[in-house]
Amino acid sequence: MAQVQRMSRLMVKTLRDDPADAETLNHKLLVRAGYVRRTAAGIWTWLPLGKKVYENVARVVREEMDAIGGQEVLLPALLPKEPYEASGRYEEYGDLLFRLKDRKGSDYLLGPTHEEIFTQVVKDQCSSYKDLPVILYQIQTKYRDEARPRAGVLRGREFQMKDAYSFDTSDEGLAEAYALHRGAYQRIFERLGLDYRIVSAVSGAMGGSQSEEFLAPAPAGEDTFVDCPACDYAANTEAVTFALKPASTEGHPAVEELDTPDTPTIETLAEHLGVPASATLKNLLVKVDGEIVAVGVPGDREVDLGKLGEHLAPAEVELVTAEDFEGRADLVRGYVGPQGLDKVRYIADPRVAPGTSWITGANKPDRHARNVVCGRDFEVDDYLDVVVVEAGDPCPACGAGLKLDRAIEIGHIFQLGRKYADTFQLDVLGQNGKPVRVTMGSYGIGVSRAVAALVEQTADEHGLCWSKEVAPADVHVVAAGKAVQTELALDVAGQLGAAGVRVLVDDRAGVSPGVKFTDAELIGVPQILVAGRRSAEGVLELKDRRTGEREELSVAEAIARLSA
Repeated sequence: MAQVQRMSRLMVKTLRDDPADAETLNHKLLVRAGYVRRTAAGIWTWLPLGKKVYENVARVVREEMDAIGGQEVLLPALLPKEPYEASGRYEEYGDLLFRLKDRKGSDYLLGPTHEEIFTQVVKDQCSSYKDLPVILYQIQTKYRDEARPRAGVLRGREFQMKDAYSFDTSDEGLAEAYALHRGAYQRIFERLGLDYRIVSAVSGAMGGSQSEEFLAPAPAGEDTFVDCPACDYAANTEAVTFALKPASTEGHPAVEELDTPDTPTIETLAEHLGVPASATLKNLLVKVDGEIVAVGVPGDREVDLGKLGEHLAPAEVELVTAEDFEGRADLVRGYVGPQGLDKVRYIADPRVAPGTSWITGANKPDRHARNVVCGRDFEVDDYLDVVVVEAGDPCPACGAGLKLDRAIEIGHIFQLGRKYADTFQLDVLGQNGKPVRVTMGSYGIGVSRAVAALVEQTADEHGLCWSKEVAPADVHVVAAGKAVQTELALDVAGQLGAAGVRVLVDDRAGVSPGVKFTDAELIGVPQILVAGRRSAEGVLELKDRRTGEREELSVAEAIARLSA
């Protein structure tokens, strides 16, 4: 017996027009179809239909996590600050944390993620290698104080997430747990009906070694990723690398100083000298934990500050200001060159390889220098791939031109290693009777984000278009309006419910057939069964919401078809 939900008793209010502030499909359609309601910026109420879809996504996640041996727990969302101070993340998260005090003045936070607390739980519960390996997970609300919450439920201050953690005594065990989660995630997203890509990613503030993201391609996506049309390479743009190709530093002309008045930008310099921007070396000054650092890239490329930040995490990266030049005679604003930066750390993109020659600042006002050769006239302290990736850049795997696409991050898996185990001294007694430091993996899925991603990928011009796995009902029975039609619709709905089919039946009185049909398209249940003009003959019309195909069936045929 499955539930039969009558729309005459369902709290649902559909809208004809998009919300005025909506920019993405999930925002427009989830509100219009009565699935969610905005409570405040970045904070959403899940209404009955929306809660059903959310719970269906969560059910799929639970089933696949349980299948790989995961054990579900529920940790608090209100957390003491001390564990996050110990890991350094109380400061690293900065303004993203919701911080609060209790009546006694003690500091707390609303959990943005739970690595620290899971580590403490295992430290308390597991003491021997016999207690491991273990996989723990939860599905819970997380909190981050986003400066600009937007895109409906895609980017909120409060969001629902499945976070899982594996605990092993060896790196080989961690690799096995990572592979188990990778396979489980593939099955989850395939069952949900999501088109997804697995891409290489950087670990950033999470720490650890291997890291991959699961991305759902969609125009509303906030992530940009690269896809190679010639091989299977795919990566988040922050993880794309360019091979360092050193050349000889011999045979280059000597450095030549040039008079270049009023040319503080690459554009003005290139125009003044009549050279392409690619011949120049751009030197961006940033502060890394307050220390000035120079970043060198070819003049025709931009520095990806997000990428730079990920490489340097957990250090804080920010641009320099005019005040930072005060008292620094070695830093001439607009005319900085690497050949005179003795007291400044110099980071360069691999394109600035040893043996490459550049036009760059001469560290004097209105002066530049030509024939400045990397490895001869200046040295690079650290090479980091920090340019903004562009379409056509060579694939790191095969060399073909890369394609760029937008996507929604729906999952992320990390081999964390011993970062948090070291912080909290998470050891167990090994087989030889000596302490063994535990190694960890971290695996996240955005449950509410998955709902939004499904909308972005599957909705059409009429409304939502759910798969059976996540839809709030299996069939939407519509009574066109007359008494005989309503009577037939309710009878069929009852029989379907008794057969285990989840039914939403539109039995609303005083609502026109046109509005009911429009609402059925908008709500997006996979099958729409209409009790219409041939109801007196016991004939119904079945419509497939995704394909639009229609056929007439007797009551018995409809029951048999939909029950199967």
